[in-house]
Order: sequence, then C-alpha cells, then structure tokens
Amino acid sequence: MKLLEDRIREEGVVKEGGVLKVDRFLNHQMDVGLFREMAKEWKRRFAGAGVNKILTIEASGIGIACIAAEEFGCRVVFAKKTQGKNLDGELYTTQITSFTKGRVFDVIVAKKFLGPEDRVLIIDDFLANGCALEGLISIVRESGATLVGCGIAIEKGFQEGGKKIRAMGVKLESLAIVESMSEDGITFREE
Repeated sequence: MKLLEDRIREEGVVKEGGVLKVDRFLNHQMDVGLFREMAKEWKRRFAGAGVNKILTIEASGIGIACIAAEEFGCRVVFAKKTQGKNLDGELYTTQITSFTKGRVFDVIVAKKFLGPEDRVLIIDDFLANGCALEGLISIVRESGATLVGCGIAIEKGFQEGGKKIRAMGVKLESLAIVESMSEDGITFREE
C-alpha cells in the first residue's frame, strides 16, 4: 500500500536492533485518516470472507482494529496482557514473546467473546517473528471460530514471522512489507 509505505519512508525511524519506530503515525500518535485507508484496503483484500469479529492484542493494535471494525461492520475483541479484577469467567490463554519488548506475556481473551459462530480477522500493527500472531491464531482455533486471515500494517519481510504464518496455511495480508532497512533507507517488497 503506497500510502503507508510513503509514510514509513517519510516519518519512520530505523533504530538499532532491527526496530522500526513509527510512533509519529501508527502506534503512539495515531493518524486515523491513514487507519481508515488501511481498513478499506483490508476490506478489499478480505471481501466476501464474512468477517464478523476482529481480534487484536493490546495495545498498539487496538486503534487500527477499531477503524477496521467500522469498515467491516463488526466488533473488536482485544487480547489482554494482564488479568485485571474485572476479567471474569472462563478464559483462553496463551503466551507470546514480544520482539520489541523482549519479554514473554500471558495473553488472555474471555471465552464469552469468541466462539464457533465467529469468522475472525486478526489485525495487528507489526509482524516480526510471528509470536503474537501465532498466539492469537491458537486462541481463535481453540475457540472453534473460523480464522479468515490476518491483516498486518507493517511486516518485516527479512524476519521469519510472515514465512511461518503463511506456512501454516493462513491468509496473511500485510499492507507494507519491509525487505530491508538501515539508517540509509528502507526498501519494500514489490507486490
């Protein structure tokens, strides 16, 4: 998606350790107009899939998922990284390792929000090693829901996550796939 790639080139910052910082428009300060265009593109790519639920993980995926849910006319469920006092009932749980935070999180979704009647699209901001997506996919499968696919804003094509998820037979639609990045620039995979 050229619009997203242009924003990454203009405002993204490559940090040491393979980190792409896009907090000016994606995951700290959010450009809702850009999110709306991204949502329209995912709607086009998943047309006819019958999406009735979007699943994401806190915190950076929530804003993007909410705008996508408006486009699909459905609700958003977000996996929590901590179990608060207000999270009750039976739960789906899994563990994920965050690339940017470098730690393991327990991820939790209340069972009452996902079930066999759901056709789920997973939406997230980044795909690096694929651990977060693998965890969300396992929750969807455990719930008996149908996974229609995953929509990712930015995929790091030089890391293994996209390859792993596609090898699982999951439809993966990334709007910008970074092939390489350094302080000198960012290159994207041609579609």
